[in-house]
Amino acid sequence: MTDQLFDAATDGTEGLPGFWRLPGGFDKRLADWSAAGAVAYVEAEYFGGVGEQHAAVWADGAVVLGPLHVLEGQPFGSAGSPISQALQRLGVVADAATDEFATVELDRHRHSEDWIA
Repeated sequence: MTDQLFDAATDGTEGLPGFWRLPGGFDKRLADWSAAGAVAYVEAEYFGGVGEQHAAVWADGAVVLGPLHVLEGQPFGSAGSPISQALQRLGVVADAATDEFATVELDRHRHSEDWIA
């Protein structure tokens, strides 16, 4: 999330715990949007292959997955990374050679700001 979008989206309230850049009140907007279909909010921070992931998914106006957090040094569980689990909930199907993160090509960009088209 860019600084400009964060500033425009926040209402100054406390957002879901554990996220770095989820603006206060934006979770309510995601819940509203999810009435039309599932939506996810994900964060990743890596350097040299070490890092963290955070994810949550909303559907029908409520959180249906998460919030999920894997901190630096923690392994992913058998269900996969938080972001892969969120993408699975959105309907992404990975093949045997890759995970959902790579399937939707989020691995092409070093910074999450670059994910924004």
